[in-house]
Amino acid sequence: MNYDEAIEWLLSFADFERSGRFQDRPDVAPMLALLERLGNPHRDPQEPYTPATVHVAGTKGKGSVAAIVHSALYGTACTCLYTSPHLHSYCERIRFDSAPIDETLFAWLVESKLKPAVDELASRLADRQLVTFDLLTALAFLAFRSYDTEVQVIETGLGGRVDSTNVFDTKDIAAITPISLEHTAILGDTVGQIAREKAAIITPGCTVVMAPQLHEDAERVIREFAGAAGAPVIDVRRDYEWEKLSHDARGQEIRIRSEHGSIEGQLPLLGAHQIENAATAIACCDALNARSDGEYDREMFGYGMEYLNWPCRIEVLREEPLVIADGAHNPDSARRLAETLVEYFACDRALLVIGCGSDKDIEGLAEELAPLASRVMAVRAEHPRAMAPERIAEAFGRLKIDTEITDNVPAAVDAAIAAAGAGALICVAGSLFVAAEAQAHVLGLRDRLAED
Repeated sequence: MNYDEAIEWLLSFADFERSGRFQDRPDVAPMLALLERLGNPHRDPQEPYTPATVHVAGTKGKGSVAAIVHSALYGTACTCLYTSPHLHSYCERIRFDSAPIDETLFAWLVESKLKPAVDELASRLADRQLVTFDLLTALAFLAFRSYDTEVQVIETGLGGRVDSTNVFDTKDIAAITPISLEHTAILGDTVGQIAREKAAIITPGCTVVMAPQLHEDAERVIREFAGAAGAPVIDVRRDYEWEKLSHDARGQEIRIRSEHGSIEGQLPLLGAHQIENAATAIACCDALNARSDGEYDREMFGYGMEYLNWPCRIEVLREEPLVIADGAHNPDSARRLAETLVEYFACDRALLVIGCGSDKDIEGLAEELAPLASRVMAVRAEHPRAMAPERIAEAFGRLKIDTEITDNVPAAVDAAIAAAGAGALICVAGSLFVAAEAQAHVLGLRDRLAED
């Protein structure tokens, strides 16, 4: 089995990321059964190999927090990272220190470990089916075991309570990033209901790192779950201070203070919200240190952040004209994007290329971005869950924004670049898969121009 064949097999199962049809499940029993068949690689009982676990849930910033924790620990611990979705390759989801898993190891683990276990379980599970995300998560744990991981940083996929990653009886850190309305058909209609799904990753005795919350109901639920589990809470808003020292188009110099001391470093991400995410990540690292009697070198945390590779989060793809790609896909993230364009780029008007998933709140997203929009180019991404561009154009049109529909992301980006004048700003947003298509196209253009 080669890499392409491994992916074909994985996608032969139900894949809610691509279909949007989440398979309802009351618990994670199928996932636990698979891990048991694999020897429980997520919690290897063979001492001294018992990796510390940082588990991250939330609505916004959970991927960034997980990635920053992983990067901050670079050089002081053998650290692995599991995130989703990917931009261009499934290998991006599983990282060893600074590098993604290679295709050869990916395919070998699928063929030699994962597929035999799934085949053996097929008859036992009956109507409780495994899904693609289950298999990818199990694959990550197998890969981590092969790497003798000291710290595993795990981002939840959807929610928390019945997410494929919620398989730990105990863990070191449960980090909860800001919670707001998302996936309401699956997680609940209110912030409080959604918070209960996400706070369910809290296990007895772990340390809860609570990022600054946007809603009181979310904070109340997190504290309720932590209290029931006997888990101490680190309140990042209360216990940490953070500030931007300087910035350019590629990143920002930041300072984070707490009772543990001050950390300064170059964060290769833009936006005040990313400094907040960095503070939450450093709080996770400090909590790991507190639980391990200072095993990790805190002086390295700021140095490690510089090696972060987390693209398509307000990423500058081109400077003349200025082209920025971001995965903002709901009103809260769109608001943060708009704030960053104003504060970091002195933007007053931008030409927007917008595409998003069919289940997203396009009206709310449009309301946040419309004040900056000089024009909107609505596109349909290649993703099977892409929203019809007519709906996007209608949402912005109702707000009196000039809109047009373009066949695809590369065509829209090319048209925007051709129409842009001196000093113009073009922003591609609406989803990570749209940002990823723009990144591949623009950086491909740059590479071809360099060759010419």
